[in-house]
Amino acid sequence: MRTLQRGMTLVVASHNKGKVWEINQLIAPYGLNAASASALGLAEPEETEPTFEGNAKLKAVAAADGSGLPALADDSGLEVACLGGAPGIFSARWAGPQKDFGLAMEKVAKEITARHGWSAPGPRANFVSVLCLAWPDGETATFEGKVFGRLVWPPRGGNGFGYDPMFVPDGHDVTFGEMEPAGKYAISHRTRAFDAFRKSALGDVSPEPVAPNADRDADGLRAAAANISTRDELKVFVKYLSADLERRGQPRVNLGTLMVALEDSVGERSDEPRWRTLAKALLAATQVKQP
Repeated sequence: MRTLQRGMTLVVASHNKGKVWEINQLIAPYGLNAASASALGLAEPEETEPTFEGNAKLKAVAAADGSGLPALADDSGLEVACLGGAPGIFSARWAGPQKDFGLAMEKVAKEITARHGWSAPGPRANFVSVLCLAWPDGETATFEGKVFGRLVWPPRGGNGFGYDPMFVPDGHDVTFGEMEPAGKYAISHRTRAFDAFRKSALGDVSPEPVAPNADRDADGLRAAAANISTRDELKVFVKYLSADLERRGQPRVNLGTLMVALEDSVGERSDEPRWRTLAKALLAATQVKQP
């Protein structure tokens, strides 16, 4: 198949800020210029396929057609053995329209309880990620990664997002939510799918160190705020936000701006997780521009 070259623009076919940011971190060392589907004004196609591969391909082809550029899409989720593979391709939909994964994790836990599936050491599960690279002329290629483990309840840790706080990968005794990001990314399903993508689609392009970048750090904070669902995730977010404030020489939050932002957020997003609302207000109060 054709390979991508350093300096090319690759569309990340997603409107999920967390997923876009995570994929950007993977491709940045290879000199690819990333543009998200949302930034290009591309609509998200309805995910109508019955498989991860089918939905990844559907999204990548739509983004490539709409932009005239090569596009990379991801479809991923959690599969629980005692639930017959559910939530599977419906993993994001179990979180509802506001993508509240606190509620999604509760739903998974209740379904497992209903099937008497909480026997030690915990129900078997795996994360799966399928990446699809699509070119404007219709050529596509897909790459899959999986990581196996077990589930725990209640959730533990505030790193990551989605179902990470209830998933313990094989060979470890901490959840993805308790792992530092570098530890998780070393073994994650998306990293494994990306490794297959790298070997096939990046040819001889070698990774290079990525210099620190304030705009990229701000993008990471915005992506994190947009995906917060639990109190523990907010606590981790505040830790990283505090470190960012120190780097910028801004040691305190503007409380007046915080109150205004909270009022605006509650009025506009009363149905989103309250921890996410607070995180967005904190960003506004530290003068990190919202998208």
